[in-house]
Amino acid sequence: MFFLSVLRYALLVLVPLCSILTTYLYLYPVFHLCAFPSPEHNPRSEYVNTLRHHAPYTSQDGSKVAPFRLLALGDPQLEGESSIPEANAASFPNLSKFWKDALLLDGTKHNPLQRLRHSLHNLIDFYLDDIPKALEVYRKRLDHVGNDYYLGHIYRTMHWWTDPTHVTVLGDLVGSQWIDDEEFESRGWRYWNRVFNGGIKVSEEIASQPSDDFQDTMVLGEDAAAWKRRIINVAGNHDVGYAGDLSQDRMARFTKVFGKANYEMRFQLPVNSTAAMKEGEEVAEERPIPEVRIVVFNDMNLDTPVGSQEMQDETYGFLNKVITTSHDVTRAALFTIVLTHIPMHKEAGICVDGPFFDFFTGEFGNGVKEQNHLSKDASKGFLEGIFGKNGNPDVPGGGYGRNGVILTGHDHEGCNVYHFMNHSSPMRQWEATTWPKAQSAGIVGKPGIPGLREITVQSMMGGFAGNAGLMSLWFDEEAWDWKFEFTNCGLGTQHIWWLVHILDLIALGIGLVYAGNRSKTRTANGKPKEMKVEKRVQNGTVYANGHTSNSTDKSAVSSTGNRSLRTGLSMMSLDSRSRNRSSL
Repeated sequence: MFFLSVLRYALLVLVPLCSILTTYLYLYPVFHLCAFPSPEHNPRSEYVNTLRHHAPYTSQDGSKVAPFRLLALGDPQLEGESSIPEANAASFPNLSKFWKDALLLDGTKHNPLQRLRHSLHNLIDFYLDDIPKALEVYRKRLDHVGNDYYLGHIYRTMHWWTDPTHVTVLGDLVGSQWIDDEEFESRGWRYWNRVFNGGIKVSEEIASQPSDDFQDTMVLGEDAAAWKRRIINVAGNHDVGYAGDLSQDRMARFTKVFGKANYEMRFQLPVNSTAAMKEGEEVAEERPIPEVRIVVFNDMNLDTPVGSQEMQDETYGFLNKVITTSHDVTRAALFTIVLTHIPMHKEAGICVDGPFFDFFTGEFGNGVKEQNHLSKDASKGFLEGIFGKNGNPDVPGGGYGRNGVILTGHDHEGCNVYHFMNHSSPMRQWEATTWPKAQSAGIVGKPGIPGLREITVQSMMGGFAGNAGLMSLWFDEEAWDWKFEFTNCGLGTQHIWWLVHILDLIALGIGLVYAGNRSKTRTANGKPKEMKVEKRVQNGTVYANGHTSNSTDKSAVSSTGNRSLRTGLSMMSLDSRSRNRSSL
C-alpha cells in the first residue's frame, strides 16, 4: 500500500506538469504569438487571423493573408558518425583482443604467463576504456536521433500553424563537407525522413535556368498543395565546401540528394493588371503583371582563389545569365528574392560575424578555406548586377534598381541589415547598417539613397534556440508594387524538447506500474480468503488467532466470567470422575 501511495502522489505531480509542458511544446507558436506578417502591419490582427484559420466554424480573412508566405529555416547541420570521436569503441576492441589472447586466435606463440598478462590487460582496458567510450558513442547516437526529431518538430509545428506557401532551407543542411558518400547519403535519408518528413526536393523540371525567352513562369497559388511540400534547398559550405575545396563530386552528390544548387523560378500573381482610371482620364493605363523572381544561388565559390576554376566559371556563367535576363530596372510590379548562403560584406560590429577570410596552404590551389562574408567586390556584383542598383543617379531607374530582398544563412546568430549608397556622398560606395537603425535614421526609401534589405536567418539548431523565419510578400495594387515583411519565431533550446519527452516517458512508466499494482490489489480484495477464527477467553480477554480484545462492557465481562466458571466446573467434574474410576 505504501508503494501505491508513492506512485499515486508522483502521478498527481507529474500528470499536470507533463500536460502543461507537452501542450506548450506542441503548440509553442500559439503561445509565442507567431504568425506571418500581413498587409495591415498589425501583429494582433495577424495572430487572430491565423488562429481563426485553425478554429472550428470560422475562417480567416483572405484579404489579410499574403499570397506568398515563405518559411525560411537556416543551418540545420545534421551531424553523424564522423562527428563521434572513437566511434569504433562501440565494437569493444579490447574485448576482442582478450578473446584472441585467451583462446590463441591470433596465432601468437606466447607462453601461458604472457598470455595471462595480455588477457588481464585487455580485460582491464575493456572495463576502463571500452565501456565508457562505448557509452559515450551510444549517447551521441541517441543525441543525433533526438536532434533530428527536435528539428523536425520545429518544421512540422511551424508548417502546421503558419500555413506557408513555400519553404526554404538556407544552406548547411549537413554538418560537414568532408564526410564520405555513404555518410552523406545517410544524413540525406535522415533529412528527408526525420527532419523534413513529407517534404520533397524541387524537381529539375521546375528548377529552370535563366533565359531571354523564359517559358516556365508559374501562377502564384496554383499547385499549392505540392508547393507546401517542396523544400527549396540552398547549398552551404558544410554541404559542398568553400571555394578552395568545392569539387564536382561534392556538387554531384548534393544535387542527387537535395536538388540543384543554381536555378531560378518565376511566379505571376493573377490580379487585375489594368489600373483604375484616374479622374478625367478616358483610357486606363495597361500595367505590367506582378511577378516574383526567386533566384537560388550557390555563392560558395564567388571569391578567389578557388580549387576548381571550371566550377567558378560555371557559377559566374549562371550569375551573368541571371543579370542579362532580368527585366528592365524601370519595370514595375517585379520583386526579386535571392536565396543564398554566405552573407554580403559588411563592416565588423554590425552583425555577430565580422569580415573574415582564411586560405589553404599548399593544397587546393591555396584556395579559400573559410569565410564569414562575401568580399566587397562580390557583394557589389549582387547589389548592382542582380538588383540593378547604381551610384549614378543618371542611369535608367535613377540608380534605385529592382525591388527585392536577399535571404542568407551561415551566421547562426542571424542579422537584419540594410545596404545603401548615398548619391550625395563624395565617395559613392556601399554601406551597411542594421535594419532598425536604418528605419530610425530615415534612410529607407529616402530620395537619393538606393538600398536593399538583407536578412540572415537565425539557425534552427538547438544551440541557437530553434528559430524559423517568416517572410510575407504581398502586392499593393494602389502603388502597383510588391511589399514584404519578415519576423522570427523561436522554440528554445533542444533541452526543452528532451525534458518534455523524458518527463512524459517517466509519467507513462509510473502510470503503467501503478495501474498494474492497482489491478492486482483489486483482484486480491475481490476474493477474500476464509479464515477459521478460534477464540478463547482468559481473565475477561478474548483471544482470536493471536489477537486480543479487552472488553470494558460489564455485562460482557460478567457473561465471559460465567462461561469461564461453568467451563471450569465442568472440567473439575470430569477430573473427579476420572479419579474415582481410577480408584475403583
